[in-house]
This record gives sequence, C-alpha cells and structure tokens, in this order.
Amino acid sequence: MTIKYTNHFLNKLEDIMSETDYILRYEKGNFQSGYCILNESKVAVVNKFFALEGKVNSLIEILRSIKIDTSKLSENNKKLYAEITNNQLQL
Repeated sequence: MTIKYTNHFLNKLEDIMSETDYILRYEKGNFQSGYCILNESKVAVVNKFFALEGKVNSLIEILRSIKIDTSKLSENNKKLYAEITNNQLQL
C-alpha cells in the first residue's frame, strides 16, 4: 500500500490513535522530530504547524514506536496498523 498524503488518510491514522490508550494532541512546540511521545502519561503531541505530509509521517512514526493492544482495534484499523508496523507502506 502506498502512503497517501490526504486528509482522509490522516483521519484513518488519527482513528487508529483514538482506539489506543494514547491521547493525540496537536500543539506548537520545538520538537526535533516534529512530535513528542510522553510514555508515562500516554500522550503523543504532534506539531500543529506541520503540513499535511509532516503530520502523516509523524503519526506513522509514532504508531511504529508505541505498543498497541490490537484487540482494541477495529478490523479495518488492524489491517492498516499491520501494514504500518510491517513496513509495507511505500512512498
């Protein structure tokens, strides 16, 4: 599957995050990578001034780096999450 830099694809990634224990927030900040993960409080913060491409790439990196209980995900989200974690997404 190829990465689509659209609002629809961003919404799919946000939907996966909403089904996890993590809270996704868009805020301003000086993050080196464009995002910050607070593992203790299970919060992921993405730079709100990023362009759409940056937000999508940040969410993909976040989803690859955190542990998610896949039993809480819907079937469509499980499929997309499996593609993300198995590096099956292509530019």
